[in-house]
Parts: sequence; structure tokens; C-alpha cells
Amino acid sequence: MNDAAFPALAFQEMGYDTAHRGQGQWNGVAILSKAGLTDVRKQFAVGDPDDEARLISARCGDCTVVCVYVPNGRALDHDHYQYKLRWMKQLRAHVAAIAAPTDDVVVAGDFNIAPRDIDVWDPKALEGSTHVSAPEREVLGNLCDWGLVDVFREQHPESNLFSWWDYRNGSFHRGWGMRIDFTLVTRGLADKTTWTAVDRNARKGEQPSDHAPVLLKW
Repeated sequence: MNDAAFPALAFQEMGYDTAHRGQGQWNGVAILSKAGLTDVRKQFAVGDPDDEARLISARCGDCTVVCVYVPNGRALDHDHYQYKLRWMKQLRAHVAAIAAPTDDVVVAGDFNIAPRDIDVWDPKALEGSTHVSAPEREVLGNLCDWGLVDVFREQHPESNLFSWWDYRNGSFHRGWGMRIDFTLVTRGLADKTTWTAVDRNARKGEQPSDHAPVLLKW
């Protein structure tokens, strides 16, 4: 939704401060906080600005939070794929500019990248497509190398744990999914995290998103 349609007052009544950047029905990111909300940025801290609403960051109490909606990529030979790789490199530079690995940092959202073969239902079925290509996995790995931990995978090393299922072909019920949504955190925050989960029940509603929420608690 666009910024004008964002229900900020409703969230305020529930005790949340909000920051949001929306762009019609396609792109949008937001942060809701009960720990305060300062230093809001709606663009990358370094490099060229992005016209699409794909990033927002803020300080929430003692934690730096970055909410992302990484470009899809569409196809390996598409311009959008190169945009995706550039975007991920710029995200790493952004995080490095606003925080340090010793800080409490969360980078969360839809990354549109499955880090490993274990994160997709059938690696062979996805060969030659986006989300699983080596360059995509490399730029995600470079972001994590800055000092971020995939804390959900650290706590749940087993297979068949996905956060996205296509609407078509009964993919959810067949288990044809991918894990492409993450809450990446710095090491200090990972060590304090007591619980992580993917809420599959949210995918079972009458008009669900094709993504399920990824949750953590510390």
C-alpha cells in the first residue's frame, strides 16, 4: 500500500511507533516498535537512491532494525537480476554505514534468495532460475560475512522448513516451498535469541499471503 493508506493511527492506538515507505500494491516496507523509533532512513545511507520502496531502517531502543524487500530478479538474463545483485551489495554497504557488528542489529524481510539447497523443496527443479543461483547466494553470504547470523537456521537445522509457497499447483499442501524470508541478526543478538519460528498457520487463511511470518524472541 502507499504511505497515505498505511494505518499508522490504528497502530498508534495499540502502542506502536511506526515508520513506513509504500509504493502502491507492489513494494512496501515498514517498522513497528514499542521501544521507540528514531533515526529513520528510507533510502540507502551510501550510493545512489532507489526509486522503489524496498528499504527502511531505524533505531528501536538499543537495536538497529533494517526492513528489506529484495528485488525478485525475475530471470537470470533479465536486467532485474542485475539490479538485484547491485541492490544486495548496496544493502551490505548500508548496514556497514549505520551500525557495527558488535551492535544489536536486525536485518529482516523478504530476501528472494534461498541460501542453500536445503532451503528449497527440490534443487533440481529450480536449476537455472533465480533465488538459487550462485551469484545471489554469494551476495547474501557477503552480507552475512559482515557480521549477521541466520539465527532461525542456526536453531533449526532440519530440512523442509520454508517461508514461501507458490499459490499455484497446491504448492503449500505438497510442501513445494522455499525459505527466502529471514531475520538476520548480529552475533550478540543471536546469543540472546531464545526462540525462532515460521508461522505456517498464517498461510492457511482465506486470503493468505504466499509468505509466512518469520518470528524471533530475545
